[in-house]
Amino acid sequence: MQTIGSPLLWGMFAVLVIVALKVDLVLMRHGGPHKVSVREAAWWSMGWVVLALLFNAGLWAYLHATAGAEVAGRVGLEFLTGYLVEKSLAVDNIFVFLTLFTYFAVPEEQRQRALVIGVLGAIVLRAIMIFIGAALLARFHWMLYVFGIFLLVTGIKMWIAAGQEPDLARNPVLRWMRGHLPLIQRYQGNALTVVRQGRRFYTPLFVVIVMIAITDVIFAVDSIPAIFAITADPFIVLTSNVFAVLGLRAMFFLLAGMADRFHLLPYGLALVLAFIGTKMLIVDVFKIPVLVSLGVVAAILAATMLLSLALPPREDAD
Repeated sequence: MQTIGSPLLWGMFAVLVIVALKVDLVLMRHGGPHKVSVREAAWWSMGWVVLALLFNAGLWAYLHATAGAEVAGRVGLEFLTGYLVEKSLAVDNIFVFLTLFTYFAVPEEQRQRALVIGVLGAIVLRAIMIFIGAALLARFHWMLYVFGIFLLVTGIKMWIAAGQEPDLARNPVLRWMRGHLPLIQRYQGNALTVVRQGRRFYTPLFVVIVMIAITDVIFAVDSIPAIFAITADPFIVLTSNVFAVLGLRAMFFLLAGMADRFHLLPYGLALVLAFIGTKMLIVDVFKIPVLVSLGVVAAILAATMLLSLALPPREDAD
């Protein structure tokens, strides 16, 4: 598979992510378990976005010096478009995470820890899926059509299901854990497991963390093929994915209180998936430029967010 990812670029990316995570975890530990305010979440969200843009700028500068302006410009646009797509699709994760926290009555001070550990697990699982997807596309061109049809169908299903609450009680992962793992009902602070009378039990916090990681991977099945419509380079796919996921914790606390305000956003995300699926299906007939894709995705998201603010939800209108 072709990639711009030299050992130097992979190494710099790995170091940047490790340092950023270390700073994030140290500051979180220093603050102790606490309810994250909207102001704190806004600053963290802004910080993660700035870090992603700085990485993109550094990547552009490196490629401009080593591969030329044309390659640098193309890769820079691919990263930015991929990041926007992954960031926007991550919003749907947040709605499900909010449902998870409500269903399991997760204490406010424990939500931050659950998200951090869950997101770390999701990054590892996403990386595995991305390299598998890149290998398949490099060997089988027709996989583009499979991904395209999948995204188009997913977009239609998301449009139909918009506004419906997920039924967690019927989730197969949750049902399996309840049937095969010794669980306790009460939270034990930060503990994921406890030992009682020589037997290890799993706390509700452990269940929530597993559900967060699994849920993110389920959504990644939609979002990863979406970014392959923009670029098949595993370096761009992985870096844009990781930067989008890294800011998921902060974005959750920023948007959790505003989920009802953007009630039309799921429809916008459905249109984004349908557009990207269509783009993949017509790639051999007409290749939509990356800049056009970026504009379409941004326009769809902006329009649905503005319409959400202008048009109240049905229950509020009655």
